[in-house]
Amino acid sequence: MATLILTQSQVRALLPMRACIELVAEALASLARGEGTNPLRRGMRLADGRSLLGTMPGAVGTPPAIGLKVVTVFPGNHGTPWDSHQGVVVLFDADHGVPRAILDASEITSIRTAAASGVATRLLAREDARDLAILGTGVEARTHLEAMLLVRSIERARVFSPDRGRREAFARRAAELHGIPIEAAESARAAVEGADLVCTATSSPIPVLQGAWLAPGAHVNAVGACLKDARELDTEAVVRSRLYVDRRESALAESGDFLIPRSEGAIGDDHIVGEIGEVLIGKCPGRRSPAEITVFDSLGIAVEDLAAARYLDRRAREEGVGTLVELGGRRDGAS
Repeated sequence: MATLILTQSQVRALLPMRACIELVAEALASLARGEGTNPLRRGMRLADGRSLLGTMPGAVGTPPAIGLKVVTVFPGNHGTPWDSHQGVVVLFDADHGVPRAILDASEITSIRTAAASGVATRLLAREDARDLAILGTGVEARTHLEAMLLVRSIERARVFSPDRGRREAFARRAAELHGIPIEAAESARAAVEGADLVCTATSSPIPVLQGAWLAPGAHVNAVGACLKDARELDTEAVVRSRLYVDRRESALAESGDFLIPRSEGAIGDDHIVGEIGEVLIGKCPGRRSPAEITVFDSLGIAVEDLAAARYLDRRAREEGVGTLVELGGRRDGAS
């Protein structure tokens, strides 16, 4: 079978957010049932001390999918034409191990990350959540707004970035696209105070969200920090919340939002209530009252990428989209 190659624009056209939310939900539930494999990612810091080269292998169950994401994270790309996350998702044939698809990772990452937040919000946020705050104006801010609109009836949104021009441009474009009022807030605090839903999607290594700003009953999706020495939430925000993760093992090894408060003695390992997949299969309780604060600390895991890749491979071949090339070693050397 020829190997399929999909570009960023092709991935975007073939992977709608609504479908990806369901794909991610099933992947996380399958992992929680023990039907998948998701080892810790491996990363190598680059010479600038900020950038990272990482590999994320994994496997999901029925139908089977095996593969990995190879990705670079360049925080310095913010404000340039390039996304901060660059790379490819490689999907292998489950019978013979032949490369089946090579897909642009930037778009898969932006869509599936927001989709995971959509799953968490659907499970943990109050049903009447209507007021949204987004910290950040990059790719993830765009996709998170889309995901939040699909899982809750948002009536008002506020966005903040330290760059006035970017936040005003984001608010203007998003309001025109989605048809809801979107305000460019003057500060992170002004964006967050009174919000039912908060999404932090920044490249900041230090807290951008303070727990003192959170209203009772708020739900937070924290997606920007993916290193053990970086965090978007201050200690009070984590202490005040019931904390959920995509993968417990990953959080204990990589999440600065969790590890830094733990190192301060503010919380212990038992502060992690459970994984989103465990909530999906009924193994772990979700929200218990309208007043409690919930946080989904999202690091992003390989089974999410593979679920999206499997869907994209099938749909692209059905619709004749993408480029087919002959890859895969043959014993006779034939091409």
